[in-house]
Amino acid sequence: MNQNTGDQKRRRMTLNDVAALAGVSAVTVSRALRRPEMVSEDLRQRIDAAVAELGYIPNQLASALASSRTHRIGVIVPSLTNGLFGDLLRAVHDVFLPAGFQVLVLNSGYVAGREEKAIATMLGQHPEALIVTGIDQTEASRRMLEQAAIPVVQTMELADTPIDINIGLSQREAGYAATKFLIDLGHREIGQISVPLDARARQRLVGYHRAIAEAGLKPMTTSIERASSFPLGAQLFGELHERHPAMTAVFAGNDNLALGALFECHRRGIRVPEDMSIIGFNDLEFSETAYPSLTTVATPRYEIGLKSAEVLMEIIRGSGRRPREARIDLGFRLVERQSTAPPGASVPIP
Repeated sequence: MNQNTGDQKRRRMTLNDVAALAGVSAVTVSRALRRPEMVSEDLRQRIDAAVAELGYIPNQLASALASSRTHRIGVIVPSLTNGLFGDLLRAVHDVFLPAGFQVLVLNSGYVAGREEKAIATMLGQHPEALIVTGIDQTEASRRMLEQAAIPVVQTMELADTPIDINIGLSQREAGYAATKFLIDLGHREIGQISVPLDARARQRLVGYHRAIAEAGLKPMTTSIERASSFPLGAQLFGELHERHPAMTAVFAGNDNLALGALFECHRRGIRVPEDMSIIGFNDLEFSETAYPSLTTVATPRYEIGLKSAEVLMEIIRGSGRRPREARIDLGFRLVERQSTAPPGASVPIP
């Protein structure tokens, strides 16, 4: 009877093991796995049966490196729990998985040093192309990406000097548009709450200040360096409202904060939108089903991921041509719903 002991180690099956079981040479096994159409049906079935019985996993990276085609695409995002980046990742997977690629994902956690390490780790996996979030990479990160000799796409924001290809939207202009929308409704006491861990959130804040300055109004802001959440939105709104009780509108740096602010308004007996207008950012799924539904700025997250993947696919498996413009602006859209109205308006909500 065979018994496992502490001295015995499990051994990974090799190409030679498959060849021995199938009764063929290792070269034939390699050919059958890489180009199955080059061997007979009977031989292919014998080799497939041996692979299944032994649980053999081909060393795809070794053979891929020899041909410089690893069938790997790298993606680096700042969060794996934020649904915002789930839309981008879904689009990337929709393009690359059917084409036989692996999509490798690393999380930088909104920390520049962690992003540097993530880029170094990802490049060590020899991806054929890399997608990164944002444009605020450190000098060390930019240097690695510029010297990687693979296509690189920076996403979610627009850069004046892209590393290679840049696909996104102007976060600054979107923040300006959200604030200008409240000003055009007649609001003059407009607050802003944000979590500036995210460089894109900081750009929205720049847009807010620009709109406020153009209108000759006084800025009213509060922020905290923590991950965005509903409770944090409630906390920030409460702090800002206590400092500025005359405030009639608030621009939340994202929809999570906006929904938290809405909850806090309900708790304090502040009517939305009669007493307080709230506008969010990103148009996450819950924005439409909140009560009242949230006015917000819709960002094309899936479309950014889709365009990034399509551009990269064209470069690495198509014509090899890069897009005519290195910077591609997919824009944004303001979605007006029930949470905003002119100050003091009587707005019946069904």
